[in-house]
This record gives sequence, C-alpha cells and structure tokens, in this order.
Amino acid sequence: MQTFVNIFLGFFIFESVGAAPMTDTIIYDSEFYDIPLGELPHPFVYDENEQSDQLETEIGTALPAIIQESYSSAPLTEEPDEEASTPKLIDGSSAQGSGVLGPQTQDGLPTCLLCTCLGTTVYCDDHELDAIPPLPKKTMYFYSRYNRIRKINRNDFANLNNLKRIDLTSNFISEIHEDAFRRLPELEELVLRDNRIRQLPELPPTLTFIDVSKNRLGHKGIRNEAFKDLHELQHLYITDNNLDRIPLPLPESLQALHLQNNNIQEMHEDTFCKMKDFTYVRRALEDIRLDGNPINLSKTPYAYMCLPRLPVGNLI
Repeated sequence: MQTFVNIFLGFFIFESVGAAPMTDTIIYDSEFYDIPLGELPHPFVYDENEQSDQLETEIGTALPAIIQESYSSAPLTEEPDEEASTPKLIDGSSAQGSGVLGPQTQDGLPTCLLCTCLGTTVYCDDHELDAIPPLPKKTMYFYSRYNRIRKINRNDFANLNNLKRIDLTSNFISEIHEDAFRRLPELEELVLRDNRIRQLPELPPTLTFIDVSKNRLGHKGIRNEAFKDLHELQHLYITDNNLDRIPLPLPESLQALHLQNNNIQEMHEDTFCKMKDFTYVRRALEDIRLDGNPINLSKTPYAYMCLPRLPVGNLI
C-alpha cells in the first residue's frame, strides 16, 4: 500500500512539472554574438509588407510629426528674414544705433571694441582719445588715463546712475562743465590728477575720494564752501597746484588732507578747530600735509589743539 502511494505522488509531481511553461535562458557572452541571425533562439522576422500601425509603433519606425515634416520630400523654401531687432548693449539695454559692444564713438567704433569692457568696468587707458567715449548705462568704474582729452562736456556722463569711480589721470583737461559730475547720484571717487584744470565744477555730495593734484588751481580755482556739503568725503588731495589758502570749511568726515607744494602762506586758528569750544576734538582728521608751502606752522599753535596729530610742514 505504501509503495502504491509513493508511485501516485511521484506521478503527480511529474505531471505538475511538465505542465509548467519552459523558458530558454539566454547567456550574453562573446560566443552568442558569433551565432548567425537565423540560428538565434528567438529570431526576429521583419515583414516589409506588414502595415500594422501597432507594430510600427512598437519597433519605433514611426517618426514624430515634427521630425516627419523636417524630412519631408517637399522642397525647402527659405523663410523671409524677420525684421531686425534692436541690438543689445553689453549691459542688456537697447538703443538705436548701438551694437552689442556698446554705443558708437565719434570714430564709428563701439566703445567696448575701442576700449576694454570687463563687467561694469570700462578701461580706455592710453588710446589717444580726445573726448570721453559714450559709456554703457551700467558702467560703474571708468578709467581713461594717459589720453588727450581736453574738455569734459555736460552730457559726457549723462544717465550713468551707477557710476562710482572716474579716473582721468594724465590728460589735457582744462575745461569742465559745471554740471558734468553733479548729476551722478552714486559717484564716490573722482581722480583728475595731472591735468590743466583751473576751475573745479560743482561736486556731488556722495564723494568720498577726490584727487585733483598737479593741476592749475589758483585763488579762484575752488569756490567758497566747495567741500562743505560733502559729508562722506574722507580723502582730499590737492597737491602741486597754486592754492594760496586752505579751502574751508572742511567736512567732519575728512581723514586725509594733502596740500603740499602750493602757495599757502597763512592759517587761521579755527581752520581745523573751534576756538570757542575748547572741548571739541576732531579725531577723524589724522593726516594733514602742508610741506612745500611758504607757511610757518609754529605761528598758529592753537590751530591744531583739537587734532590727534600735528600737520606735516615747516615749523621754523
């Protein structure tokens, strides 16, 4: 009886295994790629006459509509050119008559081809320029040193609301329009060193640094109270001119005042200090240069009582 049961169970297990679907195992090794296409375990037969949309979709023979149009047998026709758009400046703004390299100069060259534009800085040093070139609107720092510029016109820096520094060292500038710098709301540093300037124009109150050394500023070259409202001014350099007095009043923010090699002959006791207020201390103004002037500093000792340091100059 036990033998009969074992035979029945064995026959049942054999039938279950035989009924299971058989799958071929494909081994992807180098020998598999040497077998001819017809001898593969599941050869793929492609029927050229078969028009089944489903088959075409599955095997990827149907191109998307856009691609089909591109490969259409219809002759290609050249599309008409669109109307030329307004060229862009390097700062991203647009202006008629300007190219991607900035506005056109008087010589017909873009500013950023004639000069070098790096970010918001424009370098025009040593290019034999005789005028300020038109600048991109987002210019923040402008250098045009060692050129032949003779005049600064009213609109040379017009609408440059981001301009922070102007350096025109070593030109032939003798004339500056009264409003050339006044309308610049962000101007902080103005360098006009080594020119032929006889009269300073009105200056914006945002200035922190002024250098007009080696010019021809005389008795009338700086108007009265020219620096009074420059409440951010820290450095004022007016060396090697023809000043006969110290330009007063000076802002409380001033830290350095260089006036050497001028024609200053006298100083008042309230030039730097307040004679009516002996408790007044001017701590910011630590660097005063008056050497090279025909003035004897020892004659006005009370003029320095409120300063942290004595001026540099002749004490004899």
